[in-house]
Amino acid sequence: MSWHGHLTLNYRRDGARTTVADRHTGPLRILQSLYPEGPGICHNVLVHPPAGIAGGDVLGIDTTVGAGAHAFITTPGATRFYKSNGQPALQTVSVQVEDHARLEWLPLETLCYPRLLAENRMAFSLAPQAEMIGWDVLALGLPASGAPFDAGRFTQEIRLGDAWLERGTVDGGDHRLLQSPLGWAGRSVMATMWFAAGSALSTERRDRLLAGAREAFEGHALAHVAGATSPHGQVVVVRTLAHRVEPAMGLLTAVWSRWRRDVWQLGATVPRVWRT
Repeated sequence: MSWHGHLTLNYRRDGARTTVADRHTGPLRILQSLYPEGPGICHNVLVHPPAGIAGGDVLGIDTTVGAGAHAFITTPGATRFYKSNGQPALQTVSVQVEDHARLEWLPLETLCYPRLLAENRMAFSLAPQAEMIGWDVLALGLPASGAPFDAGRFTQEIRLGDAWLERGTVDGGDHRLLQSPLGWAGRSVMATMWFAAGSALSTERRDRLLAGAREAFEGHALAHVAGATSPHGQVVVVRTLAHRVEPAMGLLTAVWSRWRRDVWQLGATVPRVWRT
């Protein structure tokens, strides 16, 4: 049986409070809104009760973060793309962030099972005075269970308006990509993180983001395979490779904490769901 699920989220600023109105069809929804940082930042956890995405499944998430609102969106666990039954699986994420709004898109890892056939498309559109922090952690196979990603195809697209587009396919049979030192170098986890704005960042803010990321790398076990760069005036990107998810998530969390403090003057309130 294939699942078709769709979730629409509309965040709005209501006085000092960010609120969300949600509509869903199928097995895709949010848990109760939480406000661990006060009323201005609405925390939501996306849940998919079937626990994974299999061949034939189609999931879509459409989100608007209204002017002045601040949305924090995460997940309770890994997004799992299971072995395909011959049909492709698809997940799409489309987000509009309006002026003076902020979005934090921070799901836990995407786990690709061997022999999957799947596509994950993410598109974030930011108004000129909007900003966001986002990340994506892609983990291939189940190496701890003796099931490496040796077959299957996973295509992913991350689009940040007209400023940055990344689209690529990971094929389990592509040994040059997965084993070469110019590719994944035998590692099974690739983590990507970004700070994006709807208009060009000032030189001072961009330098602060880059410096904060690089300082967060210092002393970390992945420091030698982590990098921070600014491929466009509106975007700063961090990337690392790892053999396991936990060190990559730890590094991204450290960068997130620095960026929140240095650029938004916010503390780092780590969601409890990340610790369970």
